[in-house]
Amino acid sequence: MKMKWWQVGSLGIQHVLAMYAGAIVVPLVVGGALQLSGEQLTYLVAVDLLTCGIATLLQVWKNKWFGIGLPVMLGCTFTAVGPMIAIGGQYGMPAVYGSILCAGLVVVLISPYFSKLRALFPPVVTGSVVTVIGLTLIPAAVNNMAGGQGAKDFGAPANLALSFGVLALIVVLYRCFKGFVRSIAILLGMAVGTAAAAAMGKVDWTAVTEASWVHLPQPFYFGVPSFHGPAVLTMVLVAIVSLVESTGVYFALSDICRRRLTDEDLAGGYRAEGLAIIVGGLLNAFPYTTYSQNVGLVQLSGVKTRNVIYAAALFLILLGFVPKIAAVATIIPAPVLGGAMLAMFGMVIAYGVKMLSQVDLTVQENLLIIACSIGVGLGVTAVPNLFAELPAGLRILTDSGIVAGSMTAILLNAVFHLGKARKSATLPLQEQKIS
Repeated sequence: MKMKWWQVGSLGIQHVLAMYAGAIVVPLVVGGALQLSGEQLTYLVAVDLLTCGIATLLQVWKNKWFGIGLPVMLGCTFTAVGPMIAIGGQYGMPAVYGSILCAGLVVVLISPYFSKLRALFPPVVTGSVVTVIGLTLIPAAVNNMAGGQGAKDFGAPANLALSFGVLALIVVLYRCFKGFVRSIAILLGMAVGTAAAAAMGKVDWTAVTEASWVHLPQPFYFGVPSFHGPAVLTMVLVAIVSLVESTGVYFALSDICRRRLTDEDLAGGYRAEGLAIIVGGLLNAFPYTTYSQNVGLVQLSGVKTRNVIYAAALFLILLGFVPKIAAVATIIPAPVLGGAMLAMFGMVIAYGVKMLSQVDLTVQENLLIIACSIGVGLGVTAVPNLFAELPAGLRILTDSGIVAGSMTAILLNAVFHLGKARKSATLPLQEQKIS
């Protein structure tokens, strides 16, 4: 059934709200750590939203040069937060963007070769990675449900009532309605929750009143990029790690959309991600990667059309040019956002489990891959200081539960299955067994 323009727009806004918090957190954290001025911080947030929209367009617009053509949203990667702060503190902001530009170029160049490593990503790996992604995002949702980490009223009954009220409304809408209403259940839940929070005096309109109406991006806002070997190597490693995370998202969405991905599809996706990173470097934004929370939204809404993602990308670009509108989304209270996030992130976990159902669980090696990867990913999330004493270069691979769990799954799959795969390829067909 063909959707009307306002239906496509509503679904697009829903996708923007799903990823908005994650998109603006990175510039706020990085800018705060590097002690940027209020004007510089405002620029970072606005240009980040603009570049998120451009990056998403590059990814969803599939052509022979770039783009994977799946309903995927791109946003700044959390993996780069620590390295960017470290590089900026040691070499200055121009070095941050010099390293980002180099990382984007490397991703573009390696994309056709990285896409041929699909043997590293069978269902036991991609299912484990998607499950780890969902599990490691849940604590962020729960913290928001309680009022946001560090909030004075953390865990207050009013916060819990708002968050669980939003979650309950989403469930009721999903149970009692079909079609369009069900597909925008997350958006309706957040809208009603925000209205209830406003009635309770929990909505602060300051950000809206103080935001300017028009903002224009300025290439090399922080100066001409500079290049330092250690900084470049660090950011290249961050970009490659992000490709691993993106691969899990690609396969999850391909399964949802019933579309088999080829090596060329993967190469187009990786190349689009590299181009997005380059755009981020030129406009003084950030490295970009796929946002897994939107996978849960695609599954919950049941709407898989790319037109919705095009609409979401255009909304992000508009928000980047008009900070006054962008600020409206920032007034959504943390408990309201947390209730919606729990449903979306939980759906990511559920889909990871569904992907793992394709795996032969009678094979003990598969069980060990799943157990160790999820255990490591969840363990690093629960105890973030586990690897605090390791060198900074290694902590890029260990500080994120998603990255640590993903790398564990890939390595263990290589240990247990890659040799067998090569051996089985030489056997007669009747002697081959699926593991």
